[in-house]
Amino acid sequence: MESWDVIIVGAGSAGLAAGIYTVRSGLNTLVIDDKLGGGTIADAPTVVNYPGFAEISGGELAEKMLNHCRKLGATIHDIEPVISMNLTGETKTVTTSRATYQAKAVIISQGSHYKEIGAKGEMEFKGRGVSYCGVCDGPFFRGKKVIVVGGGNSACITTLYLSGLASQVTVIHRRDAFRAEESLVKDLTAKTNVNVLWNTEIQEIKGDKQVRSVVLMNSKTIQTTEIPIDAVFVQVGEAPNSQVAKASGVETDEHNYIKIDIRQKTNLPGAFAAGDITNHPVKQVGTAVGQGITAALEAYSYIKRPYYRK
Repeated sequence: MESWDVIIVGAGSAGLAAGIYTVRSGLNTLVIDDKLGGGTIADAPTVVNYPGFAEISGGELAEKMLNHCRKLGATIHDIEPVISMNLTGETKTVTTSRATYQAKAVIISQGSHYKEIGAKGEMEFKGRGVSYCGVCDGPFFRGKKVIVVGGGNSACITTLYLSGLASQVTVIHRRDAFRAEESLVKDLTAKTNVNVLWNTEIQEIKGDKQVRSVVLMNSKTIQTTEIPIDAVFVQVGEAPNSQVAKASGVETDEHNYIKIDIRQKTNLPGAFAAGDITNHPVKQVGTAVGQGITAALEAYSYIKRPYYRK
């Protein structure tokens, strides 16, 4: 069984920031992710206002973080799902699809996954016109008519990206106003090939081998309409990937986010958490990085100077 000082579960912004700082602190560090490293920011068309970058593509920022972490000496295993963890006792174990590893401390930074809208046909046409990533699948619908579902920052950013590819982008939002930053809304409303349907939800997604139409319902009038469409991009938020952590005894809140204190500690000694998987109220790249750094330094204190944390 391989032994490490620290195992970081999740190679998104929080996990990579943690890896940079654990290695800098002299800790032998393994970072594990069930996908390719980089986290959900790698799917973002644009990341705006990350300190030092007024605007940068999510993929480029993720690559820079990955390269930085690797260059300092962290070992990164991607496409290696974590199956279970034993976080009690002085020695922690992490079991993946490939092996079981042990460590003195574990930092959980598995992030979140895209929420679904629960409409009829959503799962049937997933990957056949239903997408949760504009950067990944937008180019397949160049010159087509597409829908974006949502009203927050991610929905607006995805809409702006798709407006440069699709012939028409229709935004479906269940409320009567966006919840996004004012600058994003301003840019979106200036696009001539973007229109917004307020107080509207998707009831059903229809098609054959691909998406062909959607049935919409206006929540105010209860009127339903069916419109032809080539793709549906769902951008209605995310939910934490906390199932494995919760099964290991890590305490979560009513929304399944991991409970942490100001030092990123969980209820289990030597187990820390950082990023979108935690109950920190702000879900941004910058806050994830800050949490990852804090978790790394607290893990160092736990391993090398346990008296410091008392």
